[in-house]
Formats: sequence, structure tokens, C-alpha cells
Amino acid sequence: MKEHIEKLSKGVEFIDLKVVDISGRIRHILLPGNRLNDELFEEGIGFDASNYGYATVEDSDMIAVPDEETAFIDPFYEAKTLSFFCNVYRTSDGKLYGQYPRNVLINTLKELKSVGAKGALLAPELEFHIFDAVSYSIGVNKVSYEIEAKEGYWNSEELSKNMIVEKKTGYHRSPPADYFAGFRNEAVKHLIELGIPVKYHHHEVSSAQHEIELYFQDALKAADSIIIIKYLLHNLAYKYGIRITFMPKPLYGEAGNGMHIHQFLYDDHKNLFSGDSYSGLGEMALNYVAGILQHSLSGSLLAFTNPTTNSYRRLVPGFEAPICAAFARGNRSAAIRIPGYVKKAEKVRVEFRTIDASCNPYYAISAMLLAGIDGIKRKLDPGKLNFGPLESNIYQMTDQEKAKIQYFPTDLSTVLNGLKNDKDFLSSAFDDSLIENWFNKKDEEANYIMNIPSPAEYQLYFDL
Repeated sequence: MKEHIEKLSKGVEFIDLKVVDISGRIRHILLPGNRLNDELFEEGIGFDASNYGYATVEDSDMIAVPDEETAFIDPFYEAKTLSFFCNVYRTSDGKLYGQYPRNVLINTLKELKSVGAKGALLAPELEFHIFDAVSYSIGVNKVSYEIEAKEGYWNSEELSKNMIVEKKTGYHRSPPADYFAGFRNEAVKHLIELGIPVKYHHHEVSSAQHEIELYFQDALKAADSIIIIKYLLHNLAYKYGIRITFMPKPLYGEAGNGMHIHQFLYDDHKNLFSGDSYSGLGEMALNYVAGILQHSLSGSLLAFTNPTTNSYRRLVPGFEAPICAAFARGNRSAAIRIPGYVKKAEKVRVEFRTIDASCNPYYAISAMLLAGIDGIKRKLDPGKLNFGPLESNIYQMTDQEKAKIQYFPTDLSTVLNGLKNDKDFLSSAFDDSLIENWFNKKDEEANYIMNIPSPAEYQLYFDL
């Protein structure tokens, strides 16, 4: 065992092995602390992968092997518990299982060498809502959901001691309006103890909406950090008797939750995105941007970065939603923004704003990187593809100006059809069986939602 594990393991009573399912949720198994030995890291633990959403019933036996680099003390157990993320191996030949999310990203990172990069640094921004309570019902004669939030502007007519955050006025609000600042502080203390580099946290635009932003990490660590943040926030919320959601659009008429990701490629010596082509970017960065935008426009990338029907409730005009295939310096209405406040060449990067945290981050980050790599290999020019730079607010443009803009697909079914027709760029890390499995799962979700009448349809059509 590595030295850092020996230090962490003193007094450990249990070992928690975490495996990520196809949707990005954590599954786990607990072992007694005396199982912490070299054999565990060599042989792992067998499990039924068909229950995790990948693998078929007739070939579902897989082996979960803890990744020593991911060790941390889980703060949510009374007994001292050492936790690991696992990689998954096939029992037949002992090789990494191609559909397992972490393995897909591990294979994707190998492709960076093909464009002269050693790695990718990512800095995610996670937006989420904190609600006091949530209820929902899906039935033959009743479809409903109800949310309680102390600060919600819909409570302004009621006698209350709570501060109300009026519609779209929450950005960077201070206490007492920022009611859950203390909750976020506690969450961030835990995250820092776990080695996750938090840059800052704050209240976001919507009532009950919040954000935690990270510093740059290598891609695999960034994906692990996203999973840990979601795990930690859900568990801490349970302790407080409240609810967390990363749903892209939980509230009608309010800002939705994205997961903007700042990113650049690097080698041993420098930031490979730096240059003098546009706003501090070089040609490689622009090719990378073009790849992401082209594969988003087809829908194939969005099938992994925005993989839920709710994703497309967020991607609508009027909420700074990044819905057009465009890039620009400092423009939050473009899908890819070049931060205007970054002045140093070694820190220049691009920010993909369309992605949301309903994704499985390993699949989403893999697809995003592969789209960018494809753009670099094909030397795609974002200007020639009419992707910008877009330096005007699209919501203040004339109709003639808007007609020149290309917009992303607006529903999950269209996105999935795009994946069928544009998947070659994924082939180095996503095998055909994974893409087929993902398509079928998401198509089933889209059909399920389409078959449930909405209350808004009763409002519009009941008396026709």
C-alpha cells in the first residue's frame, strides 16, 4: 500500500468502496477495516454490473478494484471509514471494462497524446438549488410537484420572518438573504479536508440557487471531485433536514443550473491554448472550440453533456442560457466563453457553458475532450463554420442578425438522433455497445416524459 494510505488508515474500522453507475450515482459496498491489505488492491471485489446500468445479465460479473490515489476519510460515518473510488475490470481477461465511466475517461486521456498534449486541466462550476422540502406525484389522475424554500419570492404574501429573494435577484446576495451561507461554509470545509480545491462559493441568481466553483485539476480528478461534491452536499443536506438538487431546471421562470467547465490542454512546458489568434487563444484552442461547437450542433456531444429531458427546460432564451453554437470573449450568451478577466498567457482557457450536472461527468468530460481533439485533428476553423466570435448579446440582436446564428437542438430525442449520426469522434474511448446502451436508456427516459401530460397542457388545451 502507498504511504498516504497507511497514514489515513490508522484507526480505520471500515472500508467503503465506491463505484459509479451509468447515470453518475454512487453505489458502494462496506468492508471491515481488517480487509485493508495488498490483496484488496490486487484482487478487488466482485459485483453484478448489470444492476449498475451497464453489462448484460448473462455477462455481468465484474471486479471493482480500489484506486489508491482516491483515498479519503468519509465524513458521514460515525465509525472511521476509509473510502476509495474504484476502477472496474472484466473477469474474463482482467482488462478495464470499456463501459465503466472512470475507465472511459482514463481511455480518453490517452488520446490527448495524439494532439501533443500531456493532459487537460478543468475547473468546474457547480450550480444547485437548496430546498426545505420537495414532494411530487405521478399518477393516472394526478401529476404534481411542490417545493418549499424559505427565501422563495412566491412566499412574499405570507407573514414570515424570512428574507425573500425576489425573482432573478439572488446573484451574490449577502446574509440574511443568503440564508444557507453557513451550510455552504460547512460543505466547503469538508471539501477542502478531502483535498478538493474550492475557489469560492456564493448565492446564485435564482431563489434558493447556489454555486461552488473549483480551481483547476487534472481531468480525472475534476470528474471525481464533481461526484464527491454531489455526494457530500446530498449527505450534508440530509443531516440538516433539507434537500439539494442539481436538476438543470427545477423552478419555472427562474434561472437554471449549469455546470460551466473552464478548460485548457497542456504539455510539460506550457498552456497549449495560449496564442495570439483571438483574445489570447492560439490556433489549437480555436480548433478545439470548433470541435466542441460542431459536435454540440449535431446533438452528439449534448447527448452526454446534457442527457436529461430537464436539460432542455434550461436551454431556452432569456436566462443567459448558452443555446447557440458560438464563442466569444466575455459573452455569457455564447456556448463557449473566453473569460475576459484572464490576462496571463499561462492561465488562458475556454469555458463550455452548455453542460449541466445531470450528466455523468466521466462520460460528459470524455465526450467534450474528444470533440475538442477532433476539432484539433481536423483543424476546424470556428470562423469559417460561422461560430463567431459572437460579441453581441443575442437577446438584443435584430431578427436579421439572429438569423445568422446556429442554435443547438432543443430536446433530448433530437439530440439522441444526432448521436446516432455523429459518433465516430467518440470511437477511441466509447465502444459501440456503450453508445447503444446509452441511447436506449435515454430514449426510454424521453419517451416516458413525453407520455405524461403536463399541467401546462391542461391550462392551454383543456377547453378546446
